[in-house]
Amino acid sequence: MRIVFAGTPEPALPSLRRLAASRHEIVGVVTRRDAPLGRKRVLTPSPVAALAAELGLPVLKTDRLDAAATETITSWSADLGVIVAYGGLVREPLLSAPRHGWINLHFSLLPAWRGAAPVQHSLIAGDRITGVSVFQLVPELDAGDVFAQTRHPVDRGATAGDLLAGLADLGADTLSDVVDAIADGTAIAVPQTGEPTLAPKLTLADGLLDFALPADTVLDRFRGTTPEPGAHTTVVGQRLKVLAARRGPDASLAPREIRLVGKEVLVGTADGTISLLSVQPAGRGAMPAPDWWRGQRADSVEAGS
Repeated sequence: MRIVFAGTPEPALPSLRRLAASRHEIVGVVTRRDAPLGRKRVLTPSPVAALAAELGLPVLKTDRLDAAATETITSWSADLGVIVAYGGLVREPLLSAPRHGWINLHFSLLPAWRGAAPVQHSLIAGDRITGVSVFQLVPELDAGDVFAQTRHPVDRGATAGDLLAGLADLGADTLSDVVDAIADGTAIAVPQTGEPTLAPKLTLADGLLDFALPADTVLDRFRGTTPEPGAHTTVVGQRLKVLAARRGPDASLAPREIRLVGKEVLVGTADGTISLLSVQPAGRGAMPAPDWWRGQRADSVEAGS
């Protein structure tokens, strides 16, 4: 088949690589425009744009699939559209332009976690099983019939970044199988069943850690908001980003109390402690938590103060 691929961030790369190496032809790649990155705000192509250039594929850079983008994509005469984390909505008439419409790789077991941040919300909720879904794109948000799903256990220590990387590889395999089945005329899509849950894009406020809650609840939020938008607390009015943390040993700490115990910086919670491993104070670089603690000049401080 002739395929148009739409995607932007790094998790879309395994799928693009897999399809580019398949028996199908990628006739064009759609991705978002170059974005300013780093302290110097240098305009940088998206990971998908960089890979498409490496593969010698035609690239359309656009932040909106408007009339002009629709005209270009339609001119590629694709049999199937494939979208993996593009970051924009596909509407009519583009939705129906390919002969087989568009399919989407989504990083959850639909109808769970429909929306822009399924992996993050799944971890925050404490899910122990997640997975990927390949479904037919429809105007309603992530509501189309599902061609295939693959389940994946959640590692208790995995952050959103870790889990998404694993799901991206898993999803590339599932997506490739569905594309082959559509080409062979054997693909079957079934309606989603169950109560949907929503996963809207996270904001900085979603990364705030409340150490008055149980330790597992705090760690679930830490993992779900790492690396983006970033888990954090405040100490003496200053924002402290938490880069690495784990369940701590037993210690007599009040909820939210931060203290050096032995060689570990521990924070009390409702039912135990959390060990801070790596942190980033406001205006400074990442550092081991004990190095940050030496600058506090106190026996204990309070998270959220």
